[in-house]
Amino acid sequence: MLYLYLKALHIIFVVTWFAGLFYMPRLFIYNTEANKKPEIVRNALQEQFTIMMKRLWFGITWPSALLTLVLGLTVMVLSGYHKLLLQPEGSWLLIKLIFVLFLYIYFLIEHRIFLQQSKGIFRYTSQQLRIWNEIATIFLVAIVMLVVVKQNMSAVWGLVGLILFIIVLMSAIKIYKLLRKS
Repeated sequence: MLYLYLKALHIIFVVTWFAGLFYMPRLFIYNTEANKKPEIVRNALQEQFTIMMKRLWFGITWPSALLTLVLGLTVMVLSGYHKLLLQPEGSWLLIKLIFVLFLYIYFLIEHRIFLQQSKGIFRYTSQQLRIWNEIATIFLVAIVMLVVVKQNMSAVWGLVGLILFIIVLMSAIKIYKLLRKS
């Protein structure tokens, strides 16, 4: 019974963590685009965006990332999945954990961008940040597919599907850019 509550909490914190991962780059984009405004407007906007970013990052995203990690490892051990990691039937879990590792790297890079923007350093264009915003979506799709489909997923078709999904996302970003210019 405890296992099910811990699993539910893990899923809840995954959702809140992703909410932060999805919204934070939007704030990066708005903060970056504020640089094109007149000084008085720019200063007011960037001050507000910095407050919003700090509250989102430290109030929701970081705590959720930590709780996701702790609860995920706990659920994995309680369910016995950790014993499958190096078994053929556990290859889905190993691949999922690799994606999760890359997601945490993405998260830490997002933290670096947050720190830079908090100091008034803008290294990326709003277009680059729009692309960055979609990387979390790619991780979400890959991880959820692996968790739900598990060993029933063909590695080849899973990879082909992920590549096609990435192509569709990048095309959508390009189309959106063209629509914004016109």
